[in-house]
Amino acid sequence: MADDITYVDADTGVPVNMPSSGSGYSYPPTVPRSDKADIIDKIRPDLIVEIIRHKLMGEELINGRWESIPDLQDRAISKKGAWDISNLMLSASSQNVSLSKLTDNEIRNRTLSIVKTAQYMCLKNWKEYGIKGTDQLRYIHEIVMSNTFITLKQPEGEGIRKLLMGTTQEQRQVIQTEEKRGFSLFSKNRRWRKYF
Repeated sequence: MADDITYVDADTGVPVNMPSSGSGYSYPPTVPRSDKADIIDKIRPDLIVEIIRHKLMGEELINGRWESIPDLQDRAISKKGAWDISNLMLSASSQNVSLSKLTDNEIRNRTLSIVKTAQYMCLKNWKEYGIKGTDQLRYIHEIVMSNTFITLKQPEGEGIRKLLMGTTQEQRQVIQTEEKRGFSLFSKNRRWRKYF
């Protein structure tokens, strides 16, 4: 069955001989995905913002689809309001921000600015946003405050950047260690020079 498979170079179309595994099947070489790339892919603070947007509209994720819950519509805000509030939070809830370097003072000032803007937007556009009471204003305030503050705390003092640098450094050490253990005919060891 291994004879039925022919591997070719994607650019030239020239057949390529692939090393065979012990089972008799040939497999294309794979480049292992680095831990650094895996970590970066998992840092997605923007995903929670989309969930918050739907929750503000009184929707629940049911069988993979967001559905409006009738009992929650008296407390829900409009699509326009949920859209504006979530877009405001996205300024802090992004992968770029997570990989930055922030101080505690910068985090607190940025959080306060975003929360004040959310309050201003809600007060100015209360009819369009479907706000019916002060309890909704406080509710939105707490959501924006919590999400923004906690998201901005992640990059404090380069926390995630240092984690990524540590991952890269660890991989380099493993590779260097394996190279040192290997055997080479061109070793600088004088003992080998006597024989060659």
